[in-house]
Amino acid sequence: MRVYYSKDADRRLLRNLSVGIIGYGSQGRAQAENMRDSGLAPLVGLRSRSRSRRTAYTDGFEVTTVGRLVKRCDVIFFLAPDHSHGKIYKAEVGDRLRPGQMLVFAHAASVHFGAVKPPDDVDTILIAPLGPGKRLRELYQQKSGVTCFFAVHHDATGRAREVGLALAQAIGCLRSAAIETTFAEEAVGDLFGEQAVLCGGLARLVKLGFDTLVENGLAPEKAYLECVYQIDLIVDLIKSDGIAGMLKKISKTAAFGAIESGPKALDDRLRKNFERVYRDVESGRFFAALMKHSPKDRLEMSRLTDDRFEKAARRVGQLLRGKNQ
Repeated sequence: MRVYYSKDADRRLLRNLSVGIIGYGSQGRAQAENMRDSGLAPLVGLRSRSRSRRTAYTDGFEVTTVGRLVKRCDVIFFLAPDHSHGKIYKAEVGDRLRPGQMLVFAHAASVHFGAVKPPDDVDTILIAPLGPGKRLRELYQQKSGVTCFFAVHHDATGRAREVGLALAQAIGCLRSAAIETTFAEEAVGDLFGEQAVLCGGLARLVKLGFDTLVENGLAPEKAYLECVYQIDLIVDLIKSDGIAGMLKKISKTAAFGAIESGPKALDDRLRKNFERVYRDVESGRFFAALMKHSPKDRLEMSRLTDDRFEKAARRVGQLLRGKNQ
């Protein structure tokens, strides 16, 4: 596995390049602010009726339409929501691209699954921070950074890797590390990890544990504390020491329970369910369903949570912040 650090980037490669960012959500805003603090002057491209325009203006950025941005910029960061990539590219980007430009994606899915098909004469790379925009910005301001995945899909100019690493340094990722991958690996791995483990799986696990305790008589607030409140501590131990290291650092009771009861709660049938989710992702079925999703469509959050859990979460938050009066 190849890994890049700050020493591997040459920021001088960015001196004469104009940079634009399509989208000004979590990643767009954070990356724009980090680039500016690194000495760049990114242009922000948004729809004329986008609600993000006022925010970008207030933050001090020049804002234009996506089409004009493509004509003006050498490097174009595609940081709009994934499900909108295909429409934006077809309507405002594809026909305006010129040889030698660079497209930068923070997630490889739209390219890997064919919603966006960059021409061979345009550099196409991936800089995918392993964290939300808010965290990317916070760590940058603390002189640190978020690790990212890095990949080169098209190298039309012969310098896509070098320029890409300089850009990854500009948003702060090389202060931690950039791990080389491929568009296919990142697209499938990221979608599966989010659905089965990090977001969907974790939310489902927490909710099932919470329901079990509440339905057996524990107060919702106490059930919330028992099932949720130490997750970050356990995750930090796994990140730094692995599962074995985590088990060594927690109490004997907790470690014994993990080994004795973990496989009972989550038995081998779960592996088959994970395999189904993986096949949906790998085959493109999940991404096709995502493309049909409209931003106006309501997400069915009731499939993962309910009022009882959310009220307990708010109540615990208020109590621990001293707002219980």
